[in-house]
Amino acid sequence: MFPLGAVLLPGEELPLRVFEPRYRQMVEQCLATDGRFGVVLIERGSEVGGGDVRTDVGTVALIDRYVRRPGGEFTLICRGTDRVRIERWLPDDPYPLAEAENWPDEVQPAVDLIPLLSRRGEIERLAARLARSEGGRPRAWPKLKLPENPAERSYYLARALPLSDVDRHRALAAPGPADRVRVLTEALDDVIATLRFRLQ
Repeated sequence: MFPLGAVLLPGEELPLRVFEPRYRQMVEQCLATDGRFGVVLIERGSEVGGGDVRTDVGTVALIDRYVRRPGGEFTLICRGTDRVRIERWLPDDPYPLAEAENWPDEVQPAVDLIPLLSRRGEIERLAARLARSEGGRPRAWPKLKLPENPAERSYYLARALPLSDVDRHRALAAPGPADRVRVLTEALDDVIATLRFRLQ
């Protein structure tokens, strides 16, 4: 397991620089097997040195590409695959270990995306106003290309929206795609409130 100060979502790319000796050992072990390891969010503490408090829901990362640097460091490009639920944390040996199981999404009824997408549009407009008020240039927002599969679509939206890691983790931990869309919609309400406050 690799606890990080950020959330990895299924389908998301994760670049990593691995320099701590215990995680270099973990990468060596992964490369000798199936190239997979788990990523969880650190709730409290630091990525370096241990002593952190970790969440119990994470994502399997698959090493797509790697470079071994002089001195033993690694540069990795990984991709989030399956969601996992931690059953039990084991003693570090020397890197974090856990018993985990895949946690597929529940099958849930389809949910209307219009409220979420309208909030995204409102955030884009408010962010543009804020940028202009501060003398900057509004950034271009990419056009969404929504997948057909409900679970993939909900994770795509979680990756594409301007969310904090706390909200990204709430989205990851939602039981299924309909619940995930509701979590995302609530999170965007908070973003809108923050932008409106800053524009006062």
